[in-house]
Amino acid sequence: MANHQYSRKGLSIWFERLVAAILLGGQVFFHILKTKIHKRNTLEQMSVVGPESLTISMITAAFVGMVFTIQVAREFISFGAVSTVGGVLALALTRELAPVLTAVVVAGRVGSAFAAEIGTMRVTEQVDALYMLKTDPISYLVVPRVLACCLMLPILNILSLITGMAGGLLIANGLYDISVYVFLTSVRNFLEFWDLITSTIKAITFGGLIAVIGCSWGLTTSGGAKGVGQSTTTAVVTSLLAVFIINFFLSWIMFQGKGTAAF
Repeated sequence: MANHQYSRKGLSIWFERLVAAILLGGQVFFHILKTKIHKRNTLEQMSVVGPESLTISMITAAFVGMVFTIQVAREFISFGAVSTVGGVLALALTRELAPVLTAVVVAGRVGSAFAAEIGTMRVTEQVDALYMLKTDPISYLVVPRVLACCLMLPILNILSLITGMAGGLLIANGLYDISVYVFLTSVRNFLEFWDLITSTIKAITFGGLIAVIGCSWGLTTSGGAKGVGQSTTTAVVTSLLAVFIINFFLSWIMFQGKGTAAF
């Protein structure tokens, strides 16, 4: 009974913090439109989100591309559809795998850092000090992080896409004797410019979600060091959950109707 009450209390607190994150997202939008952007903070956060996340994002994408090719190529070869391997990989990476996996990497690495950093500032009363100095914490702390994620995630997404395609090409050519020309021709026939646009839209959306959730959980932290740890963990879990749910709705909106990529 006590565990059930504790669980309900924890879920209630989580929903309250989720509502706070949604409200923070609205505040960030209006701050971007109406207030001055702290360029130095934004550039610093762009460095944290982009270059420092690049290596792990590219390694992840390369191995995902190779594994996907292994799973797809052997089946397609048995059906005599060798010429579609590259195109199917390109569509899978562009529409889903690259933006989602990049978001997962950034959520685990950057979203947790945002929650921990701002949460520590919260429990040590540094956020209150900003109010005393007449500095808006949203403009100073949150907006630069949101902008950094929204600007850098599409770049990481494109680089992950290229790396994943390179990994897939390497496996297709080395293990299954699919020529580079056949592979790239398939990519060109299947992939459309709209796919790249949708991939970029997803990356920007995921970047905003990760930054807002990480910052919001940091700003609502309480309870000292233990609270910081709990906020960091919950921020990552909530970010991943939000990415997967929003990804479904974005895919549903963007890819309705009969596909034409194979024709």
